Amino acid sequence: MSNQHINEVPKTYNPDEAEKHWYAFWEENGFFNSKPDDREPYAIVIPPPNVTGVLHMGHMLNNTIQDVLIRRARMKGYNACWVPGTDHASIATEAKVVGRLREKGIKKSDLSRDDFMKHAWDWTNEYGGTILKQLRKLGASCDWNRTRFTLEDDLYDAVIDTFIHFYDKGQIYRGLRMVNWDPEAKTALSDEEVIHKEVNSKLYHVKYAIKGSDEFITIATTRPETILADTGVCVNPNDERYKHLVGKTVIIPMVNREVPVIADEYVEMDFGTGCLKVTPAHDVNDYDLGQKHNLQTIDMFNADATVADHIGFFAGEDRFKARKLMVAELESSGLLVKTEDIKNKVGYSERTNAVIEPRLSLQWFLKMPELAKPALDNVMNDTIRFFPDKFKNSYRNWMENIQDWCISRQLWWGHRIPAWYYGDGENDYVVAKTEDEALAKAREKSGNSAVTVKQDEDVLDTWFSSWLWPITVFDGFKNPDGEEINYYYPTKDLVTAPEIMFFWVARMIMAGYEFKGKLPFKNVYYHGIVRDKQRRKMSKSLGNSPDPIDLIGQFGADGTRVGMLFSAPAGNDLLFDEALCEQGRNFTNKIWNAYRFLTMIMEEGKTYNPTLEIDSSFLPDVWMASRINRTVKEMENSFDQFRLSEALQKIYSLVWDDFCDWYIELIKPDVYGQKIDPARLERALGFFEVLMKLLHPFTPFISEEIWQRISSRKTEEALVVSLWPVSDESVIDDAVESKFKLFRELVSSIRNIRAENNIGPNVELELLIRTPNLDESLLTLIKKLQKLSSINIGSDFEKPARCGSALVQGIELFIPLDDHIDLDKEKERIEKEVQRLQGFLKSIQGKLSNDKFVNNAPEAVVEKERKKMQDTIDSIEKLNQSLKELG
Repeated sequence: MSNQHINEVPKTYNPDEAEKHWYAFWEENGFFNSKPDDREPYAIVIPPPNVTGVLHMGHMLNNTIQDVLIRRARMKGYNACWVPGTDHASIATEAKVVGRLREKGIKKSDLSRDDFMKHAWDWTNEYGGTILKQLRKLGASCDWNRTRFTLEDDLYDAVIDTFIHFYDKGQIYRGLRMVNWDPEAKTALSDEEVIHKEVNSKLYHVKYAIKGSDEFITIATTRPETILADTGVCVNPNDERYKHLVGKTVIIPMVNREVPVIADEYVEMDFGTGCLKVTPAHDVNDYDLGQKHNLQTIDMFNADATVADHIGFFAGEDRFKARKLMVAELESSGLLVKTEDIKNKVGYSERTNAVIEPRLSLQWFLKMPELAKPALDNVMNDTIRFFPDKFKNSYRNWMENIQDWCISRQLWWGHRIPAWYYGDGENDYVVAKTEDEALAKAREKSGNSAVTVKQDEDVLDTWFSSWLWPITVFDGFKNPDGEEINYYYPTKDLVTAPEIMFFWVARMIMAGYEFKGKLPFKNVYYHGIVRDKQRRKMSKSLGNSPDPIDLIGQFGADGTRVGMLFSAPAGNDLLFDEALCEQGRNFTNKIWNAYRFLTMIMEEGKTYNPTLEIDSSFLPDVWMASRINRTVKEMENSFDQFRLSEALQKIYSLVWDDFCDWYIELIKPDVYGQKIDPARLERALGFFEVLMKLLHPFTPFISEEIWQRISSRKTEEALVVSLWPVSDESVIDDAVESKFKLFRELVSSIRNIRAENNIGPNVELELLIRTPNLDESLLTLIKKLQKLSSINIGSDFEKPARCGSALVQGIELFIPLDDHIDLDKEKERIEKEVQRLQGFLKSIQGKLSNDKFVNNAPEAVVEKERKKMQDTIDSIEKLNQSLKELG
């Protein structure tokens, strides 16, 4: 195999050039593509982003993690399949389309459904797919031939079939219920789509007159505008203050409506005034009270949360404007007793950020308790594992208190509900997939062969399609016993954010057990939310979120990926700092420069064959082999726990600290310009190839670039499909690593003495080492890295009067410095080291004085701490002696 000489290797790494070249190479050669075969599958499905969305920092983190996992799986020999796709995102997309039409002077209400859908598809076709193109720049190795869309025909059919399936089982029903109403999107939302925020509010105390009496009863409310829809006042039956009023009539201010005073233990006597205004149409608890006590229900708001005409006051005014007007009226009429400043929780739409309005509405619901049971059981018993497992608690709490799912949305963009109406009666409808089927069913149900049918105008909740994603992407509904679904399902890992645990993860698990009788994935890894250094969630509105594409342009895809992962401890929110991407770019430069150095010491025209056959007599080879195999083993443990940041730190340290800073230095020729022993360089290249393999999931571009430069490769020998290293535990040598650690510390101490005394690296020094013996191989390596006139080893010589000194693992180093020493600096250095060791000693003594630790920790652990304590005491004594000698 031929190698590239230094003259052919650019001085600096060009990430943009490498990224374009290698991504095209991978795609053209089908390395990301997957088809069922006899290998074990490893499938992951992308959390589908909004079809018209663009890449943000959350996507960047999520897809970097997925790409690390899929690239490693591919290298481990699995049939790796990463399925990409997009979500039609009903509310978000329809809002965008309505906004675009508004700019053109067109109202949605002026269009037919078909005309509106044409505009929506035009928008989708124009902007859809942008985010998938952006993921390519990140290096995402998806099987793009498998790209799916939740509104494509096959997936559309699956959603409609699912609705019919549950309706036929009696689990879908239609009913008038209090729902979370988004007045901006003009649609109902599920409980999971409501974000509760603590806000500053006001509590208004208002008095209502008791009919036929001079007495008043005072209620407290945060929503005085809804007084206009009150139909009752409720007190606790045990409240002595109000017992005499139960059964009497109060008069609602302004509207002068006469309503009863009712008694119910639901009311808390010590909350507010102990009197509750009851507005059944605008509060879920009031609705329940109203049903229980047969109170009238008056809906005072239109769909956009403006006051309805029939109320008689503030017609057409927004609810918040109506609140101000109502307070002014109450004040002027003397009915406003007082106003308090309070904090309370208010629900906001997860999509539009509008304040949610509780509203009675005829909606479609899916019964959840039966579906939830297997989904709860199989997470709690670890059939499906959560990483980190702390999320099991919130999952269990939600699942044990699950409410029926409101699945209808008052939108046009989405999967249209397959309900067909043939009359005005409450049950004058049928559920069917096509109009012809519906017509036949309606005529049979009504007994009237002349009836016509009209389809429900509403669509299904977006999550009602995405909960089927692990099944539908493999055509599990279209071909329930097909090769694809049988081979790839269940998938292996799911990577997502905990904020959609209930929206998506829980429901996918339910769907998996309902339709396939088994789990949809084996592991769920929850990564954190991307936050800025002030711990604020990154968002466009705050202006604190960088554009991921700009980051890639500035730091390269590999540098940006490294920066994201360095920020991301498993399961915790990550504090993103661009400096970490800069660190990632510096890392890629370090790797490039290491490769350049290896080519620099090649003999021109000579071919070098990378090998892992080490020279057992050369300590750096044995040490490097041990370090690599230990790191492979440790990385496996990190990957098993989804500690990707930890795995990256291990390979980062192996490359930067071990290979670049030490191993390369030790294989350099002794004399500048001298050619290196070819066998030694081939071993270095062999190690470097292994490092490229370990780096590839994290930094795919530079690792492939260097892999292809080290040797001429056939297409099928590309790094992306090379075999992942396997740890050989027989090569891991604790004694060798300990010996090399001693060598590093000895050299570092000599370097420190030089630095502290401003002695350049080319100045020859005499080295005295006070120890009975020291391995000859260490002396050879020390001489390699330090310019020394002599090395004297022994235990009986006197310490020079003026010298630089260090204590390394009980070994004393002295460097005579008569011509160089700064006495005050040397004293200061030793005093600082004594202070450090005294602090360390104090912490060890604290641990050993803790009876709980001494009595419960393994004996070997306690003994190790005792040894550390004694070694530290000995070191302090030696350093104090050095100070004494300095005078």
